Amino acid sequence: MKGVFNKIISINLTNKSSETIEINDEVYEKFLGGRGLGVKLFTDRVHPKIEPLSPKNKLVFTIGPVTGTSVSTSGRMSLVTKSPLTGTIFYSNTGGMFGFSMKRCGIDGLIVSGKADKPCYIVINGESGVELKDASFLWGMNTEETYARLKEIEGDSVHTLEIGPAGENLVKIASIMNDAARAFGRGGVGAVFGSKNLKAIVVKKGKQKTEVHNPELLKSYSKSAFDKQKALPVTRAAFPLFGTAGVLHVTNNLGMLPIRNFQYGQHEKAHQTGGETIRKEIFLKSEACYACTIRCGRLTKAGKMKGKGPEYESVWALGANCEIFDLIKISQANYWCNMLGIDTISMGVTISCAMELQEKGLFPYKEVEFGNEDVLIDLVKQTAYKKGIGSELSEGSKRLAEKYGDAETAIQVKGLEIPAYDPRGAMGHALGYATSNRGGCHLTGYMAAMEIFNAPKRIPRFTISGKPDLLVLKQNQSAVEDSLVNCKFSGYALGFDFHARFVSAITGLDFNVTQLLKIGERIYNLERIFNIAAGFSNADDKLPERFEKVTFKEGLSKDRVVPVKEMLKGYYKVRSWDENGVPSKEKLQELGLSYAKD
Repeated sequence: MKGVFNKIISINLTNKSSETIEINDEVYEKFLGGRGLGVKLFTDRVHPKIEPLSPKNKLVFTIGPVTGTSVSTSGRMSLVTKSPLTGTIFYSNTGGMFGFSMKRCGIDGLIVSGKADKPCYIVINGESGVELKDASFLWGMNTEETYARLKEIEGDSVHTLEIGPAGENLVKIASIMNDAARAFGRGGVGAVFGSKNLKAIVVKKGKQKTEVHNPELLKSYSKSAFDKQKALPVTRAAFPLFGTAGVLHVTNNLGMLPIRNFQYGQHEKAHQTGGETIRKEIFLKSEACYACTIRCGRLTKAGKMKGKGPEYESVWALGANCEIFDLIKISQANYWCNMLGIDTISMGVTISCAMELQEKGLFPYKEVEFGNEDVLIDLVKQTAYKKGIGSELSEGSKRLAEKYGDAETAIQVKGLEIPAYDPRGAMGHALGYATSNRGGCHLTGYMAAMEIFNAPKRIPRFTISGKPDLLVLKQNQSAVEDSLVNCKFSGYALGFDFHARFVSAITGLDFNVTQLLKIGERIYNLERIFNIAAGFSNADDKLPERFEKVTFKEGLSKDRVVPVKEMLKGYYKVRSWDENGVPSKEKLQELGLSYAKD
């Protein structure tokens, strides 16, 4: 099979050893790479009941057959671990240049296990192999300082994954930063890094090139894909000009931009923080990941600070959802999240949860109130160091709300804070939140693409008929995109048949759409049975109660609630799961899977 190297490096930090694991073609044929390969490697090696911050947890970094090729947006890579925030199996995805550089080293991934006796960092050298080095001098540095220092030591051309103080302090919403700019953001994966005394991973690009079965055919497909991306307004103009924050005015106009911890769906001041305003007031230049023609990344300057972003989710979570519309303060809070290594979505939603608890008279810190932009940056810093109020915010919204006696104030699913699309505005997207294997995630099935942005086609956002079928399709597609590994934004313009063409031209195997969707279904079911073995059930496939009982009184999403229980019945049926959401033995046998054994 072309496009892969059949090799994974496994590093045990406890005994400072490493080994090369050979992966046979059959595994790639069933799981592709990226998320799929990571889930397979992880579930084969980690017991579902392990504690996420114990040495027994593993970090599995993987790339896919499409990574590092001429295919647009093919620079991404995947991470699979067990989340300290949710307790679920957790998959994450990042762009930039790290994935491409890893592929040039001639490996398909890296497994990190155990715990070092002192701070360390890993160097993957494409010329000389893997080395473990002392990182005591880096401990305590923020991500920008760490990145800069590692480039001084290891060479200016290296790329890095690093944690900041939040990961070192085991903050449950800590992220892993990628070249101090992009992130494995959600689920507290940075705390897993920190729990292993691992400060960073450095990759030094080698000279190993990806062997492609039919380069000319792949070049032709890539050109066609590029032309389609240039023909679609969102990938041709909207994202390049305004970044992801360019969609803020859309969700606000539709009455589904969460305001005041999801109490309202629109606000007259929201435009002050949208992509157009960012472009006008703080924009410096656009940036792209490897092989990306969309260039949605932003380099900005807010006041005296410079940094990356803010993205749509970040500018909303730290802004409108806290009823804060000061773009400078929001952007600076976003920069601090990146420097300290904190997930911006969970940070903002946890702050807004605290603000609503305070509004209800349950949270004792009066300064933590809606609209108070003066506390925003201090709350981010306190969270990273677990100081003062931050020690409580560092646990995420679910634990915070439970502590203060009002669990429903936490807007989360399975412990993961819901992002910037109010579920009352899009029923299929809402069902996606409830059934995501990693918790409240908008990218697992991303029904918003069709329900809101008409990509690749428009479907009615308030109907529930047919939504379970479409969501299952989108979730399976998403698992495949994460396994190839491709950016979700490319799917806005491309039909899923393009993915089949890409992977067939690269690997030399004849993958059709039906086969790819079966792979996506296999990945999704494997994640599901891991979660069941970890203690999750259909009782966790739910939304916060307000989305089923409380309506908006104005706007284009008014008078709507989410009939999630009704949709779940149809969803389980489409998935061939029983009424309790458990995959049938027949379905697992069909997919070549089995239940986890103690």
